[in-house]
Amino acid sequence: MTTNLGTLKKIDLRSYWAHEALDFTRWLAREENISLLSDEIGISLTEVQAEEAIGRYNVDLVAVDEDSKKRVIIENQLEYTDHKHLGQLITYASGYDADVIIWIVKDVREEHQKAVEWLNNNTNAQFSFFLIRMELWQIGESPFAPKFHILVQPNEWAKTLKEGEGQSKELTDTKLSQLEFWQEFKNFTEEHNTSLRVGRKPRAQHWYDISIGTSDANLSLTISSRENLISSGIYIPDCPELYEKLKFNKESISNNLDFDLVWMELENRKASRIKTERTADISIEDNWPEYFLWLMTVAEKMAKEFGKYF
Repeated sequence: MTTNLGTLKKIDLRSYWAHEALDFTRWLAREENISLLSDEIGISLTEVQAEEAIGRYNVDLVAVDEDSKKRVIIENQLEYTDHKHLGQLITYASGYDADVIIWIVKDVREEHQKAVEWLNNNTNAQFSFFLIRMELWQIGESPFAPKFHILVQPNEWAKTLKEGEGQSKELTDTKLSQLEFWQEFKNFTEEHNTSLRVGRKPRAQHWYDISIGTSDANLSLTISSRENLISSGIYIPDCPELYEKLKFNKESISNNLDFDLVWMELENRKASRIKTERTADISIEDNWPEYFLWLMTVAEKMAKEFGKYF
């Protein structure tokens, strides 16, 4: 049996988004579209707002990194990059006190790509600059398919080393180990076709969060080199009602899972956590695949069971 293959055709951006602000920016601000950008850069973008005033200017989009709570600005340019927009980008970043700066363009000139690379390499470690080419593709008569193509992004290893300047070598080594663990975990889950939404960028921290289909909670995986533990759990930052709903169904949830759960209402906080854990020596890298499999398997089971109540 022979299957005919279609031809991939690149579509001019202006044929779909005729006006940059009225068409493209509004399109990108919608939740289903900003999530495509989030998945590509590995940062969960929330609280998205369009046309935010910065002095005499308006930045196209502002948002918040859901994990770090850092401020994000997005500047759109459906043309080749130019000096004007590069200057605006810096102005907006300083005026909005942004830590994550995203420049989405039709295409890039070499001098501007080098400029963004220079900014990533020479500014404080708290800043992250992304240069992204926007693309539209079509196969045959199918609907247009948007694609965000990263041209420049921050080097997480270099950032971690820069952040470690002035700190003890032990602390820096711990951060680097955390970053490597989560990067390898993400690769592992992708190779094993997990059902988990592991789109977020790994960072040098002891936790890795995974979206679970509700803004009120997320899957939170943790590692502790000090206590030799790893855990998988549901973290609810600020929704006591959801925690009480889950607790009401505690018996049913526990019966459907083949591991014990610890239910935690965090003192003096609105947050709560439901988790399971096991011993693990993160310093032994040969054991990492075993830990990855445990984290992935347990997280998949938790996502399936707790997802019934969201």
